[in-house]
This record gives sequence, C-alpha cells and structure tokens, in this order.
Amino acid sequence: MSSQVSFVGAGPGAADLITIRGARLLRHADVVVFAGSLVDRQLVARYATSADVYDSAGMTLSEVIEVMANAAVAGKNVVRLHTGDPSIYGAIQEQMEALDSLGIEYSVVPGVTSAFAAAAALQQELTLPEVSQTVIFTRMEGRTPVPENEQLHRIAAIGATLVIYLSIGMIDQVVAQLLLGAYQPETAAAVVSRASWDDEQIIRGSLADIAGKVREAGIDRQALIIVGDVLAARREGLKSRSLLYDGAFAHGFRGIVT
Repeated sequence: MSSQVSFVGAGPGAADLITIRGARLLRHADVVVFAGSLVDRQLVARYATSADVYDSAGMTLSEVIEVMANAAVAGKNVVRLHTGDPSIYGAIQEQMEALDSLGIEYSVVPGVTSAFAAAAALQQELTLPEVSQTVIFTRMEGRTPVPENEQLHRIAAIGATLVIYLSIGMIDQVVAQLLLGAYQPETAAAVVSRASWDDEQIIRGSLADIAGKVREAGIDRQALIIVGDVLAARREGLKSRSLLYDGAFAHGFRGIVT
C-alpha cells in the first residue's frame, strides 16, 4: 500500500508564509521535491529537516514522477513543494495525472499565490464597490500559447482588475494589448517584484509610464503586473463603501443600528 503524496503550496516567497498544514507535512516528510528556482531554500531548511530533498529546477516531469512514485511505493511520506498556490500556473495537473495512472494517492494543500502577496504589499483591495467586482488572473502569450478568446486584448475589454503573471519581460506588449481594450493610458498600474521576499520591489504608475519605470528598475522576472481603477483608490479616495458594516444595512448577524 503506497503512502500519500502531498502537493503543497509554499507561498509567494517569504519562508514563514506557508499554511500550518503545509509546514506540518514538511516536518514529517521523508522526501521533498521542491521548485528550487522559485521556492525559498530557507523554507525547506527550516521545516524539512530530516527529508531527502530534490530540486526539481533541473528535472524533467518523468524524473520528478519517478522520485515521488518510488518513495511513495516504499511507504515514505512525500511532499511536492510548489511556489505560491499550486492551482495557479502550478503545472500540477500533469503530475496528478501521472500519479493517477500509477494508482498512487495524493492530496493538494493550498498556498498563498503571489497575487495576494502583491496586493498585501500594495496595501490594496482588489475588489471595490462601484469600481471593480471582478479579478482576472491571466498572462501574456509567450512560448506557452493561450486560447484565442483569452488573448490579452480580448480580456482587456472587460475592464476588470487584472493580475498578469509571467509577462513582465513583455511589458511593452502587455501595455499595448491593454490599451486596445477598456483601459486608458491614465489607468493605474503597479508591478510587484518578488512579493514578500526581502528584496521585494514595488513600482507604481499608469499604463502610460509603467513599462519605462520597470525597465529603469531593471525588473525582468518574478514580478506581477496589476492593472485597474482599484489602484487609484489610495490616491483619489473611495467612490463607495461596502454595506457590510453600514449601520443601515441589516443582515443575519446584525440588525439595523439606530
């Protein structure tokens, strides 16, 4: 009977931004396979103190599966440690499919995706009343294609808050695509590089100047682009406030305050 493999979200970068469940699984792991190009090695060293550790940065899918499968069949506890939350650009579906074909059980432990770490760094709510009630996670087409109806200029037509992953090296094309949609040159934009890491960088601007600011800062990887009118709220104030704590708004936990 093989033991269970756990896919664990390691968080966006900071070694202490991991769930209690994820940390517990790491402490009891016999084998850890982690994305060494993105996951903080201090996190692995802090929690996986007695495990055999494999850095998947230089491994192929088949090599990763072989390590996990051999360990699981031997009755060992295995943690596959992914950056951020494994459900967002995590490439875990193909790994789960391979384990399914081998009859090996697994579970998935959520983590903190960099979008939320970036919002925290910006001290910004991504949804605001009468501004945007929709957040879209997307990316620019590069070596990995995107479906035709998800081309960035099509998504930009919605005008929602956009969180754009894996595209900082193409920021000029990103801006050009967004300006074909509902956004204007003055639309607020921000870039957060290495959110939650000690060397985190924050660039604020608009679509008119964000690309130049990013180039000036020398940011070309591990950064998110956030675009939308919600980002202007800190400068311009709120258009409307949530009814949740409004004294005239009753709900199941509170009557109208007079």
